[in-house]
Parts: sequence; C-alpha cells; structure tokens
Amino acid sequence: MTGPVAPGQGVPSSGRLPGSGASGAGNVARSKDLPHGNATPGGPDEVPLLNVANVLTVLRIALVPVFLAALFVGDGHDTGWRLIATAIFAAAAITDRIDGQLARKYGLVTDFGKMADPIADKALIGAALVGLSMLGDLSWWVTVIIGVREIGITMVRFAVIRHGVIPAGRGGKIKTLVQTFAIGVYLCPLPTVIDPVAMALMALAVLLTVYTGLDYVVQAVRLRRGVSSA
Repeated sequence: MTGPVAPGQGVPSSGRLPGSGASGAGNVARSKDLPHGNATPGGPDEVPLLNVANVLTVLRIALVPVFLAALFVGDGHDTGWRLIATAIFAAAAITDRIDGQLARKYGLVTDFGKMADPIADKALIGAALVGLSMLGDLSWWVTVIIGVREIGITMVRFAVIRHGVIPAGRGGKIKTLVQTFAIGVYLCPLPTVIDPVAMALMALAVLLTVYTGLDYVVQAVRLRRGVSSA
C-alpha cells in the first residue's frame, strides 16, 4: 500500500505519465507481439475457429463424395453426368479461392485453416485423379506421382506441426491452379481435338507438383533446424 503523493512526485511537469517515454514505446512494441495486433489471448479480437472461411473449407471436403457419385453414374462417360461432375468440381475449386480471400481480407486465418485448406485441396484433386484413372481417361502413373507427392507433403506438415505450420506458398498455389484446370479439361466432355492441350496441361501440373514438393521438404528441414538451433 502506498502513501500520499508528495508535491512534485505526481505527474511530471512535462505532462507525461510514467512509462509513456521509451519504456512506454517498449510496451507498445511488446503489445504487437500478441496475436492480432494488440489483442490479448482469449480477448474479443481472437479469430474464432467457426468462421466463414473454415466453413467453406469443410464444405469443399463434403463435396468430394458428391462429385465422385456424379462422376461414376452409369459408365462414367455419360455426357450429362460428366457435365454435372465437372460443375461440382468447379464449384468446390472456386470455394478454395473464396475462402482464402475471405481469410486474408477479414483476418480469419487460423491454424485449422492452414492445415485443413491444403487437405481439402488434396482430397478433391486426389478423388478426381483416381476417378479419371479408374475410368481409363488418365494414365495411372500421373495419378501415382501426384498422389504420392500430396500424401508425402501432408505427412511432412504433420511431422513438423509442433515446430510450426508451413502455409501454402505461391508455388503451391500455382501448382494447385494448374492441376485444377488440367483436371477440369479432362473431366469436361470436350472434342478429341483438345486432347493435346489437356495432356500438355497435365504434364505441366506433374512438373509443378514434383518441384513444389521438393520445396516443401526444404522448408520443413529449415524449420526443424531453426527450432533446434533456437
């Protein structure tokens, strides 16, 4: 308990409150280290797990079985159902861009979103590749290369999650975009004259898949080394 404040010991003549100088700046600097600017843990500015971006990510995962059901109706080559399957695939792919934009624009980025978003992409693309290979529309070696890479990188992400989350980089996003576009061309019942274009797009997707996979491995190694040396 403190006693009365003697004259001259209250507010300094400069008008500054104690701690409003260099030490006050230090307090402001330290506050920026808290989550979301100056929010305090558990405060109202924390990003809730249940937000529109995460809901769209979960919705994309839920559309995977619906897409497969439409793809395999009949012999899998019915024009009407292939168009429906292509539309479902496109709708699910579009939500990937929308949820990412919403998360960044409105500060809805969460660790769950960082992990679930690439998993949703892999589930949708993997299902499409396997489905196309089962129908004989795509060579299995393409599906195997992309599938092994995606599963491997997912395992790497979980292996280093205690050290930090590796978010999707620019290369990974470009890879996903090319994969999605190439798969869409394969899904849509287009004239056979488009086949060379589809094969070229898929070849580019495979190259980007391998390249970005190696890049993620390098990031994971650096992350572990950084934590170990800290």
